[in-house]
Amino acid sequence: MQSCAAQQVDAKLTNAAIFLVITLKPGPRNVAPCRDLCGEMASLVRAVGSRIPEGTLSCVMAFGSDAWDRIFGAPRPRDLHTFREIEGRHRAVSTPGDVLFHIRATRMDLCFELATHVMERLGDSVASADEVHGFGYFDSRDLIGFVDGTENPTDEAAAEATLVGDEDAGFSGGSYVMVQKYLHDLRAWNALPESEQEKIIGRTKLSNIELDDAVKPSCAHNALTSIIEDGRQLEILRDNMSFGDAGKGEYGTYFIGYARSPHRIEKMLTNMFIGNPPGNYDRLLDFSTAITGTLFFAPSADFLAAPIVDGGSDPERSNHLSPPDGSLGIGSLKETEQ
Repeated sequence: MQSCAAQQVDAKLTNAAIFLVITLKPGPRNVAPCRDLCGEMASLVRAVGSRIPEGTLSCVMAFGSDAWDRIFGAPRPRDLHTFREIEGRHRAVSTPGDVLFHIRATRMDLCFELATHVMERLGDSVASADEVHGFGYFDSRDLIGFVDGTENPTDEAAAEATLVGDEDAGFSGGSYVMVQKYLHDLRAWNALPESEQEKIIGRTKLSNIELDDAVKPSCAHNALTSIIEDGRQLEILRDNMSFGDAGKGEYGTYFIGYARSPHRIEKMLTNMFIGNPPGNYDRLLDFSTAITGTLFFAPSADFLAAPIVDGGSDPERSNHLSPPDGSLGIGSLKETEQ
């Protein structure tokens, strides 16, 4: 298998981010600007980032299931599909999204500058867009007051958790990305005693220490989102950010999770919304409502940089960089995670 350079999926967590989700208008001519942008994205990030090198500007570009077929054609990442709604005590909704731009930097002006260039290049090919400006909140806390992302893997563990490998060799170096926008009822949440909040989250609020299993409820958020299969923990990489509009009374968390298989995140969401066992759902959802939900695939940087020969209609398109033996190296289509 040929090694492919990944996009900056595991870029250092920053204090500013823009989550830009666009949908493309119907028709072949509206796909062309997005195809062109794939090849230009790396140089565009470098150009904007060079204005403030210490700003650590980065962008991950990822594609929804329907958009993949329109832009790239076959073959496709083996586990890419539309977001599957989950109906339990609460509902994880599925919402449209063709392309995700996850833009990160230490400063919002860098993020905003890059987002404006992206939208200028897409022009009137875009049917709609959802743009959320995220910000770091004090010591990595979310607006409900708890530290977020404590259990994120780092270094080699992050790569192992997020990047596709031999199990789908034609798409190695890529990553599945799931996003959800949650709105919080802070008035109701803040009316809870701190001890009750801690039992819902599974950690202490001030010191961020995990509660002992003897006192932590089985429906605690961190209990339900810890996935063990075949004796090993299946990790994901989160880069959640706070967002809000105080004037409108809107306060939320933008969840974004990267994983080498969407199964990992889907299992976490199933535990949260349906419960483990069913009915033992995440009580945080009594105060936080998911209003969006979309699944994307972020191909490797090499994949994005390679030319698209025929606009996505050729199943043997050259975007799949050929190994030295001239084969495409397309991996197994088994449906189970390796």
